[in-house]
Amino acid sequence: MSYLDQVFSPTLLINEAITRANIQAMSDKAKRHGKKLVPHWKTAQSHEIGNWAKDYGITEVTASSIKLAEYLCGQGWENIHIAFPFNIRETNRLNRLAQSQSLSVQIVNTDTLNFLATNLTETVGFFIEIDAGYGRTGVSIHDFQLIDRLLEIAKSSDKLKFKGFYLHPGHTYYIQDKAKVHEESRDALHLLKEKYRAQYPDLKTRLGDTPGCAVMEEFGDVDELGPGNFVFYDLMQAELGSCTKNDIAVCLAVPVVDINLDRKELLVHGGGVHLAKDVLIQPDGSKNFGEVVILSESGWTIPSHYSYLKSISQEHGVVKASDELLASVKVGDLIGILPVHSCMTADCMGEYLSLDGKIIDHCEGQ
Repeated sequence: MSYLDQVFSPTLLINEAITRANIQAMSDKAKRHGKKLVPHWKTAQSHEIGNWAKDYGITEVTASSIKLAEYLCGQGWENIHIAFPFNIRETNRLNRLAQSQSLSVQIVNTDTLNFLATNLTETVGFFIEIDAGYGRTGVSIHDFQLIDRLLEIAKSSDKLKFKGFYLHPGHTYYIQDKAKVHEESRDALHLLKEKYRAQYPDLKTRLGDTPGCAVMEEFGDVDELGPGNFVFYDLMQAELGSCTKNDIAVCLAVPVVDINLDRKELLVHGGGVHLAKDVLIQPDGSKNFGEVVILSESGWTIPSHYSYLKSISQEHGVVKASDELLASVKVGDLIGILPVHSCMTADCMGEYLSLDGKIIDHCEGQ
């Protein structure tokens, strides 16, 4: 039975071979540079895909929430790091999980660390998140006074273990000079290591962004790489130069429900609730919510002719279709859509269908 015979409504397909190749390539790169790969599992959010990752020597992962960390507990990970400024309202939940799983959290202020120092009942590690120019969250690289205060607070509790510094240079996604951002981030972590390693000889520095980790080849004395999106990649990563479209490992299969030859458009069942609403702006100013690929028994292929999802609403998607696509499809057929942002698409869909017809788990589908 073909996997396509199992698709009746929008379904997120996963190509295991491409996924494994992406994981292996990043793992090999980390080993080549003497770094530890600790991928951010907010992209895959899956037990099964985690098992694939373990085949390439990955022993730790990062979660985007305590919910995801809880989902990943009991899967044999040496440590699960929650890479989001810790929410103290979830401390009881953290204590419960830490009874049986090594965990670490992200710290950006003294209020949170003071609360944990008083209320933790289990040992928990923590990274201090550093802001070296992104501006979203984190302690400024120049604020040594705050860093010192955080380290002093941690000394007051036998439950808090300082692990090191974490830096996510998210501005690599929108600043053209990615090499400059990468160099600034690498240098910031080096500065911190030089300043604090005499006091904390075991501290680790972790750099986590897919564009930098995928493209750059010089990581200095950074200890760990923490990219996430590389597991699947997507159209945004392809536009940034992190990958090619052939490296994209997931694809949304959508049914064609109407064809308008006059407008050269297809109406598909596939909208914002399936893909999210991340968008790329094309050179002519038009919006691209995903690109069409041709589905087959062996997966999908990128056609020589170009068709794309020009607009989406909650359940609807409108495809601007090439003449070749219009000539080859009929109502009821399936086409594939490469996502703009695979992390969000996977989160929306809550499970994957492999090309051999197996359902692959996702945290949001539990």
